[in-house]
Amino acid sequence: MELFGPVELSVGIVLLVLAAGFSAGWIDAVVGGGGLLQLPVMLLVPGLSPVQALATNKMGSVFGTAASAATYARRVRPDLRTALPMAAVALLCSLGGAVVATVLPAAVIRPVILVALVGVALVTALRPQWGLTQGLKHAGTAHALRALAVGAVVGFYDGVLGPGTGTFLILGLVGVLGYDFLQASAKAKIVNLATNVGALAFFLPAGHVVLGLGLLLGAANLTGGYVGARMAISRGTGFIRTVFLVVVCALILRLAWDVFAPLLG
Repeated sequence: MELFGPVELSVGIVLLVLAAGFSAGWIDAVVGGGGLLQLPVMLLVPGLSPVQALATNKMGSVFGTAASAATYARRVRPDLRTALPMAAVALLCSLGGAVVATVLPAAVIRPVILVALVGVALVTALRPQWGLTQGLKHAGTAHALRALAVGAVVGFYDGVLGPGTGTFLILGLVGVLGYDFLQASAKAKIVNLATNVGALAFFLPAGHVVLGLGLLLGAANLTGGYVGARMAISRGTGFIRTVFLVVVCALILRLAWDVFAPLLG
């Protein structure tokens, strides 16, 4: 593990990393999906290999998700009886997804995710009251099992692909379990923190993290995560729903590019 290692840092690159880290932390704190911005910027850093970019990106994200999870936990007080078991299952399944990712091409999974996201965008846009009020659809064992299923599926996805993990968690908590967007965001941050820690538990011992750059990114991500969580809490579910729809549309465009760009030559 290197402090800065082969990375060539200029003032411009440092400012770009800080801006991306703050913005991604803010987006992640509200609805997830900050990796859409942060990871591509890390891939632009001179001297950073793709695996180092991915690993260092995860280190930065841990700081942001920790800050936003703590802020939500203190101010929204999400039900930990749901969030913590989801987090444990998601962590294990993200590790399993990472193993599968080494043998299953991401190109096989992207089209399925793309179709699902288009459906999510349409439902969110056409049902303006969806997720604005809380009406839990299940109770007791049924609630617990469905929560674990959401954690397992999204955790596995995070291990295989990753972009939009927080967004998919919110989708599951709102659509499957009936939480409003604010409560869903609060729980999603706890689960997303677990998946990030699981990935980092592999990347750190393997020496893929560029520590100095990760700490720099983490400081910016933490600040963005704190600001984003406070803003989401103060503005409520309507604000989160709007940002959620914007991020889902961005995910659709990103995955559509990944799916169709190779076909266009």
